[in-house]
Amino acid sequence: MNRNIARLGMAMVVLFLILFAKLNWIQVVDKQSLDDNPLNTAQVRRDFNRPRGSISTADGALLAQSVANPDASSEFDRMRVYPEGDLFGHVTGFFSFRFGSTGVERQYSSELSGTTFNQQVRGFSDLFVASENVGNVTLTVRKDVQQVARDSLGNRAGSVVALDPRTGEILAFWSDPSYDPNLISSLDKTVSETAWKTLNAAPGQPMRAHQYQDRYFPGSTFKVVTAGVGLESGSVTNTSPSYPFVSGYTPKNTDLAIKNFGGEICGGTLPEILKISCNSAFAEMGAETIGPVDMVAGVARWGFNDVPPIDLPDAVRSVFPTDVGNDPPKLAQSSIGQNDVQATPLEMALVAAGVANNGIIMKPHVLLEVRDSQGNVIDSYKPGSWLKPMSPLNASILREDMLGVVAGGTATGIQIPGYEVGGKTGTAQLGTTPPRSHTWMIGFAGPPGQPATVAIAVVVLDQPATNEATGGVIAAPIARAVLQAALAAQAGR
Repeated sequence: MNRNIARLGMAMVVLFLILFAKLNWIQVVDKQSLDDNPLNTAQVRRDFNRPRGSISTADGALLAQSVANPDASSEFDRMRVYPEGDLFGHVTGFFSFRFGSTGVERQYSSELSGTTFNQQVRGFSDLFVASENVGNVTLTVRKDVQQVARDSLGNRAGSVVALDPRTGEILAFWSDPSYDPNLISSLDKTVSETAWKTLNAAPGQPMRAHQYQDRYFPGSTFKVVTAGVGLESGSVTNTSPSYPFVSGYTPKNTDLAIKNFGGEICGGTLPEILKISCNSAFAEMGAETIGPVDMVAGVARWGFNDVPPIDLPDAVRSVFPTDVGNDPPKLAQSSIGQNDVQATPLEMALVAAGVANNGIIMKPHVLLEVRDSQGNVIDSYKPGSWLKPMSPLNASILREDMLGVVAGGTATGIQIPGYEVGGKTGTAQLGTTPPRSHTWMIGFAGPPGQPATVAIAVVVLDQPATNEATGGVIAAPIARAVLQAALAAQAGR
């Protein structure tokens, strides 16, 4: 009898210890993930009733702040407002009691609310200082460059991503359609719920951050990746092979030819075929010169089939098919950015940045620094490399080839006097009737003889597929305007 009681007592002790450990695990280890869960309305309710830091751009524009709620009958003391409306909606995201949070509001929620470990430790040391223990977040994006991106794209659907290839700092991050986070964050239930339903039902998904959450056919901008893989594999140089001058290329295992744009006859060495964006040559390069094994492995080194490490939530990977070993037609089409190849605008900006930055792709980021309420820097983003798809030598070769595309090829529309500019156009066919396409431009720019300081990707969606609706005609003026704005901002003008 006593033995049974002892066993029962021991079991109760073990169960108590398990329960105690689990409670401590939830309170300590899982606390941060539970607090950061965008659907944790209990946490959001607490956050709405305590101070929350501001979000600002690198050039001083206020993007988000908490202000006193004028409604004395409300359960909330504060309300979140976004002075720039839809201009930075995809960057800041929203902070809503009903719908959680997105964007920077979600990614850096702990910093904004002052609940990171470092901030709490600082809070204990500042017990006798009358201040709010919050973090004010400064971003790398600039209002002056972002405004040019929006104005240049106009009312056309598409995205613009501009960044510093040396650091990964994102300078402009615009996409149309966008949305005004003030509506979602409203404390008025009717306003917020109506906006939520309207935006979710709207064409083009305005609340979706298309810059890094949507994928599109990259078209001929992908030829930069194919060229980079060829150079790095050693199968391609600037002088060999020289591809035949033909109007199309017919891969093995099919009778269907991959035609050049407008039925043109083209061929030659790498600088020549990149300058005129020769489909037949690049299709042959991927399918035969490089081959499936090196092509799949090489493309992965550029970030395809991997999620980019951007400090914003829910990024998606760009994709390149891996089942091309026994499918030469698919590999040939994929080598020119068609078939199953899909890329985010962010990924294509990183491709341009990798060429410009000696073959190194830096981690893209929007955080610049976090300051406390006294203005002291308590955290800052530490730049780091993500991928190294090319050697510096091969990157310099491809960089010169892209400069040639701007100097006398399909991308002359992004020439900027006084700067070295490299680029590549793209017109991705959608296979629709009547024919339509996405028009692209990727590139980089910087002072002559110095490393490029801005890299860019522009995509304008769903354009009529005509000789006048190409990347060089549609996307190039947008890219040029944004490059100029970013260069001027960096020069302090």
